[in-house]
Amino acid sequence: MSTRGKKIISVSIKITVLLLTIWFIHRKLSDNKNLYEFKRLIGRLDTELLSLTIFSLFTLMLINWCLECIKWQYLCRPIQKISFVKAFESVFCGLSWAIFTPNRIGEYGGRVLFLNPRKRMFGVLAMAVGAFAQLVITNMMGAIALVWFIGNYKYPSFWLYLALCLLALGFILLMLLLYFRIKWLNRFIRRIKWLTKVQRFFFLLERYDTKQLWYVFSMSLFRYAVFTSQYMLVMHILIPSIPTGPMVLMVFLLFFIQSAMPSLDLLDVGVRSLTAGYLFAFITTQELAVMASAASIWFINLIIPAIIGSVFVFKINFFGNSNH
Repeated sequence: MSTRGKKIISVSIKITVLLLTIWFIHRKLSDNKNLYEFKRLIGRLDTELLSLTIFSLFTLMLINWCLECIKWQYLCRPIQKISFVKAFESVFCGLSWAIFTPNRIGEYGGRVLFLNPRKRMFGVLAMAVGAFAQLVITNMMGAIALVWFIGNYKYPSFWLYLALCLLALGFILLMLLLYFRIKWLNRFIRRIKWLTKVQRFFFLLERYDTKQLWYVFSMSLFRYAVFTSQYMLVMHILIPSIPTGPMVLMVFLLFFIQSAMPSLDLLDVGVRSLTAGYLFAFITTQELAVMASAASIWFINLIIPAIIGSVFVFKINFFGNSNH
């Protein structure tokens, strides 16, 4: 293909992604009752408190994604050294691709396209390692919250509850083992003959030692703490009477359930809100405030970064060396 042809295709893809992002966002925001409810609820707050709350939520959102940028930059070190600026552009660009693809699969493409073409398949694997670290933490905290939830609201028998506790403990240990021994996956892949063509990419797993995996795990844990703090902040502002301990555990359980559900970022805001409304009904009667809180976090953590990331779509180099 000629250079001119490649350029035309590249520009066409970028414009298409940008238009899809704008269309999907407009379509979802134009009819979101929970966001309107959130706007109505915060309208009752003191102006200074409102300003401080919004500023805090935006600050936490930036911290959250900057931690992800640092993690992504670190994961790329065995593949290709990239600057924090480039990591920032690729992470936010990936979010623009994620919002209109099932299970955010487009985030992989949007992010790794900032790497050199020969490094992109390795980039997908590196990103999967980071995503798995985040999933391990979500599942660990979720398992603890689930045990608490069943014990407090479903009243199982002693032996059933004991079995559940042991099952949760086994699940947590298994997740940690799979993550910190992730190189076992490479050894498993090498035994599968029909995967011969992709085996060389999985050798990357051998290059992440325990110290590096701990670093990625700690960054994922910090991220988890940040977006948990966002829920705590919003709910304490909108529902001052809500008890802190049960609220935090319900947030853990909410994240756990969300991680297990297939989703489309722009469509699952309704599912997030309904799930949050059901869970928090056990500890508060302010269902609308809970659903509005979930919708507002979705908007701040995903939609605003996706809008920011759409600017970086035009910096992708689909065919040539990605040096920008």
